[in-house]
Amino acid sequence: MVEKYNIVYEGGEGEIVEKKSRFIATVVPVKTEEEAIQFIERMKKKYWDANHNCSAYIIGKRQEIQRCSDDGEPSKTAGRPMLDVLLGEGLHDTAVVVTRYFGGTLLGTGGLVRAYGRAVKEGLCNSKIVEKNQAKKYQIKTDYNGIGKLQYIIGQMGLTALNTEYTEVVSMELLVPLEKDEAFIKKVTEASAGQVQMEELDVLYFGILDGKVLVFEE
Repeated sequence: MVEKYNIVYEGGEGEIVEKKSRFIATVVPVKTEEEAIQFIERMKKKYWDANHNCSAYIIGKRQEIQRCSDDGEPSKTAGRPMLDVLLGEGLHDTAVVVTRYFGGTLLGTGGLVRAYGRAVKEGLCNSKIVEKNQAKKYQIKTDYNGIGKLQYIIGQMGLTALNTEYTEVVSMELLVPLEKDEAFIKKVTEASAGQVQMEELDVLYFGILDGKVLVFEE
């Protein structure tokens, strides 16, 4: 499985104007190609009076599905530049439509490529993007003498604690990204002389948005 990748958690819109032509980008998260196609059709109905509704989407943890459409613009001046922006941002499971209202002035091949790419970047700026990290979820138990060392390691490694309960012992649920797993186990074992109890509960994806931890089901 892929250890980390970027997704659009919440879509957004952005608009630029180039020589009186309006370019309106709409970005959404999608899970399947069917969802992406349905989204494109909705945009075409919403902006039925536009000159073009160009599109691009990437789906899959390994970006297995990649599609784009120039929707009547000269070949490779719209859809491909849009797709390249998504790829450049390392995005997965994302679709974008850029709607163009022609302003009366031809932009030329290079102008179109730049305008469609800029529009997508503007749409992404107004979207919420999250890096999904694959991690192991542990339940960790220690006595009160050991919690200080454990908290130091957690802070030092930048790990995410989901919750902590203080009873006769301290019990904590902790997310450890896969690339840090071996180092974390080694540090805890050495610092506690093996006295900390660790139980692996799950392997999952998580992300952080606006300081809040998001746990994903897949």
